[in-house]
Amino acid sequence: MNQGILEGKTALVFGVANKRSLAWSIAQAWSAEGASLILGCQGERLRKNVEELAESLPKPGKVFCCDLAEDAQLESFFSEVARVAPTIDLVLHSVAFSPKDALEHELSEVKRDDFRVTFDISVYSFLAIAGHVKRRMSRGGLLLTLSYYGAEKVTPQYHIMGTAKAALEASVRYLAYELGPQGIRVNALSPGPVNTLAARGISGFTQMLKHHQETAPLRKPVDLAEVGATALFLASEGAGAITGQTIYLDCGYSILGA
Repeated sequence: MNQGILEGKTALVFGVANKRSLAWSIAQAWSAEGASLILGCQGERLRKNVEELAESLPKPGKVFCCDLAEDAQLESFFSEVARVAPTIDLVLHSVAFSPKDALEHELSEVKRDDFRVTFDISVYSFLAIAGHVKRRMSRGGLLLTLSYYGAEKVTPQYHIMGTAKAALEASVRYLAYELGPQGIRVNALSPGPVNTLAARGISGFTQMLKHHQETAPLRKPVDLAEVGATALFLASEGAGAITGQTIYLDCGYSILGA
């Protein structure tokens, strides 16, 4: 039996909530190629479901709770990780959140507390994770986060999350510069609209999905398996010179002028 291209590597995955999660498609792709996975779940409410998914992987993964809004939980999580995996090679950050009021209101109407929560969970959590893992990536590796086209161009109904994703993409570039000398690559994957549970929380998402499918050059929606396959490439040696980039996976939608 041939070894997978990620055999012997350890991956941390944040953001798996259910089998329709973008994070889950990437977790499956990495595990299928031999990576050992450790999944961080937000709390006990999600733990059972995430553990069931982790058990179904080719290499059953470990699950530890970690609320990314709490520094103490981050410390505890990485202490648990160090106990079972002294070295980390891959990290996926597939985490974003904004209070419902902020998502439904115009940007100029966003409340200060809602702004703070949105950027704390959607952006700062990636920086916090990077601060912890950089000391454990002794062999170099990859930090990967998920963005969306609304970070670059105005997407109606995306509101504050567009500004948060823009900050996230800027963070990718600065982290790539900082961590490059350690052999750590940092990239963002930007899929087109995918019918996930999280996406359905965006007002007008169904129309957004329909417009994308009718307008994108390939005239089709993005498939979860394609997201996993692209993340696998970025984790491979073939992507060894790619860092600080936002990789569009949107059936060509981002090349359009309108």
